[in-house]
Amino acid sequence: MKRCFAYIRVSTERQKEIRASLIEQRSVIARYAEQNELQIVEWFEEVETAAKRGRKKFAQVVKRLRAGDAEGLIIHKIDRSSRNYHDWGDIGDLADAGIAVHFAHEKLELSSRGRRLMADIQAVVATDYIRNLREEVRKGINGALKQGLFPSGAPTGYLNHGRAKVKTICPVMGPLVRLAFELYATGRYTLAALLAELHARGLRTSHGPLSLNSLSKLLRNRFYIGLIVWKNGSQVFPGVHERLIPVHLFAKVQRLLHARIRQKVGCNDFRYRRLFTCRTCKRTLTGELQKGHVYYRCHGQACRGTSVREEEIEQAVRDAYERIVLTQAQLAALREYLRVFAQETSAASDDQEELQLAALKQRHDRLVDAYVDGNIDQAAYAARKERLLVEQAALEERLAATTDQGVIAQRALLMFELAASALLSHERSSDAEKRQLLQTLTSNRLVHGKQVVVELCFPFHELSQREDISSGAPIRGIVRTRRPRDRRLDKTRVVIPRPLRHRFKKIFDWLKQHPDALSRYQSI
Repeated sequence: MKRCFAYIRVSTERQKEIRASLIEQRSVIARYAEQNELQIVEWFEEVETAAKRGRKKFAQVVKRLRAGDAEGLIIHKIDRSSRNYHDWGDIGDLADAGIAVHFAHEKLELSSRGRRLMADIQAVVATDYIRNLREEVRKGINGALKQGLFPSGAPTGYLNHGRAKVKTICPVMGPLVRLAFELYATGRYTLAALLAELHARGLRTSHGPLSLNSLSKLLRNRFYIGLIVWKNGSQVFPGVHERLIPVHLFAKVQRLLHARIRQKVGCNDFRYRRLFTCRTCKRTLTGELQKGHVYYRCHGQACRGTSVREEEIEQAVRDAYERIVLTQAQLAALREYLRVFAQETSAASDDQEELQLAALKQRHDRLVDAYVDGNIDQAAYAARKERLLVEQAALEERLAATTDQGVIAQRALLMFELAASALLSHERSSDAEKRQLLQTLTSNRLVHGKQVVVELCFPFHELSQREDISSGAPIRGIVRTRRPRDRRLDKTRVVIPRPLRHRFKKIFDWLKQHPDALSRYQSI
């Protein structure tokens, strides 16, 4: 009896788990060997597609047959042996070398020219089947991508709903993914520290706990801002799924990832450490404890005189917060201001953003024409298309946030109410909370010699300048009073000077571009 190897194969792990195909293949091969008096000395089982080269078990079988470890090979069917011409060529080489190759299902052996011809035809048909299947799958994938559907498994934070279905945000993992972006955007977390925090909060992938590498990929995944990246970034498509991360938050996280900022841990946790900068050399001041007082000094060669006590910085911070403190009467007047301004404000800004959106789509059409005409290559086309899609997503996000001026006015009022309590919050907070509050409300914190400068960020700077507004023309329909009381917020008559209207317009436009701005001031 001839000593033979037996080779069985399935294409996927799912087929292996079911095992129906493997059991059937083994049964047919055993029956064929018994009928033809062949001795099976070893079985080889493999889970790998035969559409391409590189099957380890199959290569091992071929190598051992060429070494003379067996006299023949039994395979269930021709399409189980190969679906590409290279592997079929290896089988032909075995037959040419005098090794008996049997196909149990077809009851065929490659021992004569006629049988070889029949096997060659079936091998060509199997290879063509794979080509056709590959083309059909590619068509389906391209069709899904053009419809804005992701043709693969949902990333962490989204749920699958079957083929050709839109991915939806997971009510459990979705908020945790957003929290990951928000925490990293603060700049206080390294990837390792963020990973530990997310593990403690319960963030998991579909395969188990998050790893450091998978966290890095998660923070770079543009699917969360509504884009579908395919073929390693060579193709980018706008998705129809709901965005989980705002575009501006995603952009901030990317800047931090590329900057590779390393957090330094100091031995002294001073209240204003690493928050104030020397105006001359732009270096961060260093905190030092000397004779019972904390000093912040610049150690640059030309800035030896730059040194201030912590008490002086504390007073400068309190002075900045006092400029945005509002009384109840002022808040009531501001509420009336915003109500009147929301009624008077037209939808001109909405129209402008819609025009910008139309202009972006025209730029995209011109980019496609340039690619079709061969003026730019695939890489440049993909990169420019991605930038346009990100800009378009940001515009659509602002338009979708709200177009109701009254809603924006309510958001502005709530933000100002939170800011108005900044001084009280500062007095009641811990040092860590004071640092966070200062970073939230200020943009520049400079020291020049003994002088401390604390500048409020937008839009709080606009609020702090409310008493400095010169009298301008009032809104139409309201008569100006004789006494120049239009500068005060606690007046009983609602008259909005033009400079103040201009400030409100700037604040309104900013809030429309940053619809989630309130989330940054919840700690105030």
